[in-house]
Amino acid sequence: MKIAIPMAGGEFCAHFGQSTEFALFEVDDEGRALLSRQDLPAPAHEHGSLPRWVAEQAATHLLAGGMGAHAQELLAEAGVSVVLGVTPDDPEKLVADFLAGRLVNGDNSCGNSHTCSH
Repeated sequence: MKIAIPMAGGEFCAHFGQSTEFALFEVDDEGRALLSRQDLPAPAHEHGSLPRWVAEQAATHLLAGGMGAHAQELLAEAGVSVVLGVTPDDPEKLVADFLAGRLVNGDNSCGNSHTCSH
């Protein structure tokens, strides 16, 4: 399992489309233990580029505050499960909460699929 978290300036980025980097967490097969973390710069933001890039990194899950409908569709097509409505926190804590079942899909903090002021 590999969990992607959008970041900007070294911190959780509430809106997927405004991320400048991603923290990628490798988790053991049982989904219990964090094996590694890798921070990578996001590609230049072009229509559909971020979802494709996340999928190319072999991410199986993505934790985000908000995301437009098109990005959600592209990630779903690539087999990446998305959890929305995530509130800003330390990325390692977000992964731990997700693995413990305490992080579930919530309200998309980006209410409009085309604009979001985060």
